[in-house]
Formats: sequence, structure tokens, C-alpha cells
Amino acid sequence: MAVSHFDRFLSEATAPDQDGDLSLRKDQLYGLYTSWCVLNHSTPAPAADFWSAMRDHRIRSSDSGLRMTGPAAADYILATYPVLV
Repeated sequence: MAVSHFDRFLSEATAPDQDGDLSLRKDQLYGLYTSWCVLNHSTPAPAADFWSAMRDHRIRSSDSGLRMTGPAAADYILATYPVLV
């Protein structure tokens, strides 16, 4: 079975939020996804398609249960908080 674009994103850019205190919010998760796409030279799916895929993975927009990790996390943080650069 082929690994989907969204499976790769979840595998490479997210980790479970074991404590439940740092779970990504809706805007953060989609922002992380777009950062991951840029780093992987991939066109981001429209938000509606992204959230449909996340529902298929049982990830809710209200409480993702995920933390960001990897190069996409660094890219997202720097893009979101340019004063850090």
C-alpha cells in the first residue's frame, strides 16, 4: 500500500502530544502542513481537503493531540515569529 502525502506529513512533522498541553490548534496544524509542503517542494492541498484527510486519520481540528517536530516545525516557527530571525 502506498503512503499518502498526508501520511508522510503526519509521520515527518508531528508527534503525539503525550501531556495534552501543547496540542496544535487548527491554524497551527495547517500552517505546519504548509511549511512541510514548502520544504518538500509539494503544493499544499486546499484546507478542505486537508481537514477531510485529517478526519480520516481521526485528528480533530479542535484538539489535534499532536505536537510539531522536525524541519517543518523550525520552518513554521521562524515563519510565524520572524522577530526570532
